[in-house]
Amino acid sequence: MLMELTTTFHALKEWAVAVNALESGKTIMLLRKGGIHEQGGRFQVAHDRVLLYPTYEHQQSFLLKTEYSHLVHPVTSGWHPETVPISSWADITDILPVVDESIVSDILPFHIWNEYFISDRLKWKPRQPLYILLLRVHRLAAAQEIPYLPIYGGCKSWIDLQQPIDITNSEPVLSNGKYGELVKSIRGLIGDKLCV
Repeated sequence: MLMELTTTFHALKEWAVAVNALESGKTIMLLRKGGIHEQGGRFQVAHDRVLLYPTYEHQQSFLLKTEYSHLVHPVTSGWHPETVPISSWADITDILPVVDESIVSDILPFHIWNEYFISDRLKWKPRQPLYILLLRVHRLAAAQEIPYLPIYGGCKSWIDLQQPIDITNSEPVLSNGKYGELVKSIRGLIGDKLCV
């Protein structure tokens, strides 16, 4: 019999504006090409279940749709908060690598970025696919403020927190039915454009 995990310390770093959109059910999608410090410079999903760790330093309002761009508050290079709010976790249910630029307009209604951002991501390291991640997000019963530590910094997607976070009594942001509908719609749009 499998025991359900009640805590986790694995975290995925993402722009705070994207974490907020995931937590409010405005999107289930993240787009990744790979952090500079990732192994081999390539993006890999390290863990299927992750805490969502908001970051601030590299957020760029001009890469977001208009309705999200005003939510970004610029910070100086190297700035980080003294504490970081962790208020959600997610199961990464789908990992969809794409290289076809026609996907840009197809998936536009399903995420927070503008067309320039996706086009730019596809062109950067063009031999590597853009990874579309679909996340089933849950809000924690109570948000946790954790201290920022230097080991959490840098251009990497995955970090392990120094202390585990309790994920029991979390509530899914979207119902099973709504989440399933969105996944089906996105996968239907991508269809045979997947890079395998």
